[in-house]
Amino acid sequence: MGQRGRNRPGGSARALSEAYDTALLDLDGVVYAGGEAIPNAVDALAAARDGGMHLAYVTNNALRTPDAVAAHLTELGVPAAAADVITSAQAVARLIADQLPRGSRVLVIGGEGLRVALRERGLEPVESADDDPAAVVQGYGGPDLPWGRFAEASYAVARGVPWFASNTDLTIPSGRGIAPGNGAAVEVVRIATGAEPQVAGKPLPPMHRETILRTGARRPLVVGDRLDTDIEGAFNGDVDSLLVLTGVADAAQVLAALPQHRPTYVDADLRGLLTGQPEVGGTAEEGFRCGGWTAAVRGDALALDGDGGALDGLRALCAAAWTYAGDGSCTLDAGKALARLGW
Repeated sequence: MGQRGRNRPGGSARALSEAYDTALLDLDGVVYAGGEAIPNAVDALAAARDGGMHLAYVTNNALRTPDAVAAHLTELGVPAAAADVITSAQAVARLIADQLPRGSRVLVIGGEGLRVALRERGLEPVESADDDPAAVVQGYGGPDLPWGRFAEASYAVARGVPWFASNTDLTIPSGRGIAPGNGAAVEVVRIATGAEPQVAGKPLPPMHRETILRTGARRPLVVGDRLDTDIEGAFNGDVDSLLVLTGVADAAQVLAALPQHRPTYVDADLRGLLTGQPEVGGTAEEGFRCGGWTAAVRGDALALDGDGGALDGLRALCAAAWTYAGDGSCTLDAGKALARLGW
C-alpha cells in the first residue's frame, strides 16, 4: 500500500489493473474534460474492466448527482451505474449528518448533487438564510451560480451557523481551459465572514472514508490528475496512486512535488493502467536510471543523459529531484532536462 516520504516512483512487474482490485478514478481531467472523453480513456477503462478491475469514479465536483454522472459516463462509452460514482457531495452530507439530528435544515449553496446527497442522509435542503438552517453547505454550482448565493451563505455563517464545504479545489478543468472551482467560491464567503468551513472532499479523510465505505475496495489505486487533491488524498489514506498527465498537473510540477504530492506511478494517460511500471534504479551519487535514461543533479540543475521514452526520463528525473528535495520541494532548474523529453 501507500509509501510515505516517497523519493522515487514505484515499479510494478504486473499491469496495474492486475496488481490492484479497484481503481478510484477522478473524472475531470482524467476520464473527461469539458464533457468529452479524454483520448484513450474509453478503451483503456474497458480493457481494465474486462480484466477484472473494479472501476469507481470519485469526484470532488458536487454539482451533478451520481445518476447524472453515471449516465454521462455511459454516453461517453464508459458503462457505469450510480453506485459506481462517489462524490464530495455524498462525503460532506455524511459529515453533516454525523453532527446534526436527522431532519435538520441545511442551506445549500450549489447544485442538485448536494440536495440529493443531503436527502439521502435525512437532511432537509433549504434556500435562504432566513429558513433557520442548522448548517450551511457549499459545493460547486456551475459557472452560472448567482452571486447572491454567496451573500446568502455569508448571512448565515456570520450568525455562527456551522459551515461545510464539499471541497476547496481552486480550479476545475473545462473544455476551454482551467476555470474557477468551488475553492474560489469558498474564498468569497471566507473573506466576507472570516470563518473557516469543515471540508469533506479530496484530499481530506472524509472523502477517502466515503469512497472505501461505498466501494469495499481492499487494494485500491487512486488515479488522478491533481497533486493537491488526488495524490495528496491517496497519501492521507496511505494507498498507492497513479498520476496521469491529461489534466492539471504537468511534468515540472511533478518534479517539484512535496512528499505528500508524489505519486506512486506516473503515466501519460489511462493506458498506464494496462501496463507494468518500470523500476527506477541507482543512487544520488551514480545517478538514477529508468529505461535508457540517467538523471542526476549537477550544480543547481537536473541533468538527463541517454535516450528512450519520455516517461522513463521523467521517472528518472523524479527520483533525482525528490531525493535531492527530501521533505521539501525541489527548486532545481529542470528546464533543459524536460525540454529533452518534449515538455
